[in-house]
Amino acid sequence: MDYMLGQEWEIVPAGGKTGEAFFACYQDQRLFLKRNSSPFLAVLSAEGIVPKLVWTRRLENGDVITAQQWLPGRELKPSDMDHENVARMLRKIHRSEPMVGMLSRLEKQPLQPDTIFQSIVAELDEEVLSLPAVKNTLNFLLNEAANVTCKEKVVCHGDVNHNNWLLTEDNQLYLIDWDGAMIADPAIDLGMLLYWYIPEENWNSWLAMYGKPLTENLKLRMKWYVALQTLSSIQWYKNKDRIQEMNQWITFLDDLL
Repeated sequence: MDYMLGQEWEIVPAGGKTGEAFFACYQDQRLFLKRNSSPFLAVLSAEGIVPKLVWTRRLENGDVITAQQWLPGRELKPSDMDHENVARMLRKIHRSEPMVGMLSRLEKQPLQPDTIFQSIVAELDEEVLSLPAVKNTLNFLLNEAANVTCKEKVVCHGDVNHNNWLLTEDNQLYLIDWDGAMIADPAIDLGMLLYWYIPEENWNSWLAMYGKPLTENLKLRMKWYVALQTLSSIQWYKNKDRIQEMNQWITFLDDLL
């Protein structure tokens, strides 16, 4: 990285799962660098969903380095997720035709419920599959699979956890970490956000800010996708040997159904 910017730049790892992200700083200039970001980043930047893309450079080995503005700010707290700016940003994302067009050009096909179901169930080992809560959930998912088809397909982020929202010091909101982007039912993002952060008695008012009514069909689709995502979380925490958190998600499943 040093030779791309000059030795006067200080470059430090930014953490994260992949180890491919870095912060770069020189005097009053600050950049967020990432190796092999999706080409989708350019559209996200143009739409104002992520901090501005400054440049993209291809290395001799074929890797692509992107540089974005590094903006001072903070992650959202769980208590921030009921704010109108979050609902409006998610609505903007879900209504963006340029984003759907770009993902389509990257050969991302719209995902159907059965495809998502099969990919997640394939991750589950025999021990997880034998859990009573998981068995009940699989029965629910299979019984309702025919009722959760949705013609509306949008760009979904796939992980609208509060940690992925950046609120800058000048009050600009961004949704970052788009590695799991997909074209799918908006209920995937909506369910995760509402079930994790918004009391059910406030769902109607939150969705009014987002611009969609809370129908029985939307409630079913959100519940279906949240149940499916929870199965994935149970397996993930088991793989990491984080049993306490795994058990919390098992309890969540029992309460959900």
